[in-house]
Amino acid sequence: MRRAGRSQGYVIEQRVRGRRKELPMELLAKVCKTEEMNFERLFARIFVAGGGLFWVAGVLGMDLGYRDKSVFEAAGSAAIPLAITIAALAIGWFYENLAGVLLLAGSIATVVWGIVAGWESGVWFIMMAVLAAPMAIAGVLFLLAARMQKICELKG
Repeated sequence: MRRAGRSQGYVIEQRVRGRRKELPMELLAKVCKTEEMNFERLFARIFVAGGGLFWVAGVLGMDLGYRDKSVFEAAGSAAIPLAITIAALAIGWFYENLAGVLLLAGSIATVVWGIVAGWESGVWFIMMAVLAAPMAIAGVLFLLAARMQKICELKG
């Protein structure tokens, strides 16, 4: 290693296809950031819970407003997204990697569903805004939190 300019800190020289490449040492150091990890977990759980509440409210509103179902029938229909949300939160609470992968897979499945169904642009916008994007964001946050947990366990 050699000392670079004052603002760059230490650098590592690496040969990549015959060219020398300098990488800042900070990029290679794995630092345990518990606050960052906790914020990632918190916001991933908020995304999952918020999305679940949105879909529960949507199903209740649809059944009560458009289908003229009774309150108990509407609650029965809303139990499905509620159960999915509770399952996603439980998996995310204990198995962050699994939850991250499942949420990303669900986001990809939404896109595939849209392609197969031939959605118009308005439906694409709504489904991306209320289903695919929040699932993808929560999935990435769960994966980042799991990665930071592993770093913290190795450092501790």
